Amino acid sequence: MYQQMIFVNLATNDLDASKKFFTELGYEINPQFSDETAASVVISDTIIAMLLTREKYAEFTKKEIVDSTKASEVLIALSAESREKVDELVDKAIAAGGSPSGETQDHGFMYGRAFDDLDGHTWEVAWMDPAVVQG
Repeated sequence: MYQQMIFVNLATNDLDASKKFFTELGYEINPQFSDETAASVVISDTIIAMLLTREKYAEFTKKEIVDSTKASEVLIALSAESREKVDELVDKAIAAGGSPSGETQDHGFMYGRAFDDLDGHTWEVAWMDPAVVQG
C-alpha cells in the first residue's frame, strides 16, 4: 500500500542554527535533499520538515512570509508513543534553545505539550491512550 508523505516547508532565519536544533532533538538531516538553502529533516519515514532560507522559501510563494515569532502560520502536531516521550522531546527542544509554548494539556487519556523552535514555529507533541483510540 502506498504510504502518503507530508513535507512541511518552514522558513528559517538561520539555517545552520535550525539544523543544529533539530539534530539535537534526535532527528537526521537527509543530505540528498539539503544544500546551503535547505535542510531536509527526517521526522519519520513519512514526515519531512524542509527548513528553507527565507530567500528559498520565497521562490515557492508570492505571499508575504510571516515572522513566525510574531504571527502563527501553522501549528505542527506530532504524535508520541508515551507521556514520557512527550516530555522527553519537548524538554530536548527547550534545552536546544527552543521555548515552551502554551500550557501542558493533561486529560488523563491524552497528554500534550508544545514548544516553539528557533524561528517561532509551534510544534505540539501529544500522546493518546491507545485503548481510547481503538474505542
